[in-house]
Amino acid sequence: MKRAVLFDMDGVLYDSMGNHAVAWVQSMKKFGITMTTDDAYATEGARGVDTIRYMVKQQQGREITEEESQLMYDEKTRIFHSLPEAPIMPGILSLMEQIDAAGIGIGVVTGSGQRPLIQRILRDFGKYVSPEHIVTAYDVKRGKPHPDPYLMGLQKAGHLQPSEAIVVENAPLGVRAGVAAGIYTIAVNTGPLADKVLLDAGANILFPTMIALSDSWKEVLSKL
Repeated sequence: MKRAVLFDMDGVLYDSMGNHAVAWVQSMKKFGITMTTDDAYATEGARGVDTIRYMVKQQQGREITEEESQLMYDEKTRIFHSLPEAPIMPGILSLMEQIDAAGIGIGVVTGSGQRPLIQRILRDFGKYVSPEHIVTAYDVKRGKPHPDPYLMGLQKAGHLQPSEAIVVENAPLGVRAGVAAGIYTIAVNTGPLADKVLLDAGANILFPTMIALSDSWKEVLSKL
């Protein structure tokens, strides 16, 4: 019996990864770091500060503190919020409606620490998601691909066992995190990555769009 579905945010709840890629490329350039759109998609799901520390280490060969990384992430956040608001991902509301109707809880597990984005989740999905069921970058010390965010999601969902939940992800790091937590992980390829990247990360099943997952939800659930 599944008792909770844990959703990633960017690229799952919102069609927002294009904006994030622009913000990453522009902000990191200001700090002498070359970050491409592909880099943004490849590191999606990780805590922003961890992504920055990794990029600095790779390109400048130095370790920076989380505090310094946070200052750089603040610039990325500023640019992101200067861009047009990303739309809700097509299909997600109909999927949540089905999950809720089945008496299954809904949580959000994101590597973001941006408060405005968390407030937007409550604005757009408050019928299905409550604040205590949202895991952010500030809830864990190790972000995706470590299992910690989804293990925290299980705790916030009611101290559940991994077998009682489902993860919905669109990024390889997030898929790896869900799998590492021992949770059945659905990949939805809403970005430019090849399907193989998500399947190689360990996804149990893959859908091309959120609409496709929503249309197949009852069948998927019946097989678990």
